Amino acid sequence: MIRVFLAVVLMNLLLPLAAAAFAEPVTEDIAGVKAAEPLLAQPLTTELLAVELAEFDRYFNEQMAEHGIPGAAYAVVYQNKIISAKGYGVRDIDGDEAVDPFTVFRIASVSKTFAAGLASLLEERGHFQWDEPVVQYIPEFSFKNALYNPQLKIEHLLSQSSGVMPNAYDNLIEANIVPERILPQFQKIDPLCNPGQCYGYQNVLFSLIEPIISQTTASDYASLLKKNIFDPLHLPTASVGLEAYLLNENRASPHIRARGRWHSRNVNQSYYRFAPAAGVNASVIDLSHWLIAQLGYYPQVMPQKVLDKIIEKRVRTPRDLRRAQWRNYIKDAHYALGWRVYQFGSEQLIYHGGWVQGFRAELAYSRERELGLVILLNAESNVVNELTPRFWASMFATLQQQDKARLAKCTVDTAGKAQC
Repeated sequence: MIRVFLAVVLMNLLLPLAAAAFAEPVTEDIAGVKAAEPLLAQPLTTELLAVELAEFDRYFNEQMAEHGIPGAAYAVVYQNKIISAKGYGVRDIDGDEAVDPFTVFRIASVSKTFAAGLASLLEERGHFQWDEPVVQYIPEFSFKNALYNPQLKIEHLLSQSSGVMPNAYDNLIEANIVPERILPQFQKIDPLCNPGQCYGYQNVLFSLIEPIISQTTASDYASLLKKNIFDPLHLPTASVGLEAYLLNENRASPHIRARGRWHSRNVNQSYYRFAPAAGVNASVIDLSHWLIAQLGYYPQVMPQKVLDKIIEKRVRTPRDLRRAQWRNYIKDAHYALGWRVYQFGSEQLIYHGGWVQGFRAELAYSRERELGLVILLNAESNVVNELTPRFWASMFATLQQQDKARLAKCTVDTAGKAQC
């Protein structure tokens, strides 16, 4: 009965891949907000998108089979629609239950996008200010040299610009040490640069936004995410924490590779204790609606002013320019608030990836092209480094070709204005 219900819901949520699905402008309400008419692009664009989606689906399945990935799912959004959502393989390699678009995965560091979204909403409402010192809310926090303490601002936590060496004390997270015992360790180190001046990716420090949020709202982090983001966006299966993950029957199990094959593993509490950094569970359907919100189609949930602030470039991330499979496309890279901002050739791409034991996650969107992609795997595989850049390289190339074709048909009127 559950399977039938999910199938019906899915059919109502998704548009068919075929080009015919794009033929008419879509103007229905989304969460009470009327979309601009015509919502979808002209037929040429939609036909090209359909062709590209079909090719990506073929390549995705080919790569899953070649790498023996136990299970995966992906979805593509265009403007305010999920235009494709597919599951692949099984939730657990030792079983036969299939992955579908509602299957829940751990999304690891893609959780940071939710933390930044929530924090930005609360900052906009006046609960705290980005330029306030972290020690104003967590006075027990200290570096080795206490002179650095007041320099560390709330903004630096979410922009990965604390100046601290990358992944400080992640080893203790993975050793299942509780946050209360990790925080004092920062008294042994100092930043490598003044806070705000250089990039260093963090999980422990990033998650200090949780006690700040709790203090300034008198509510817990998971409840605030549910109230401010999950519920108003109608995310059907998104949750926070290990208990919520285990309660969902349609969940993917983590897999690691050893002795030439994939092995299913149990999930432990470790990174879940750092919820802003890595504590969210979600399906590709959940993350599709989250992408649609980033594209501005849920302004009553994520106002445009907040969205603009989130993706402001805060600190350069030069190492991203050397990423395998990405380096042929990325011309510049920054970290914003919980998101990376890539200059992907001539296009801007907003992106974040995630990796926690047995799972990989990728989330990216182009604001200008109103296009988004999410990929989730229940295996620690670098195949995502093949899939995501290939998708965007192909999509951008196709859309740019269409731009040129349209410009070629433009004329100039007597007033000197282009008529296209």
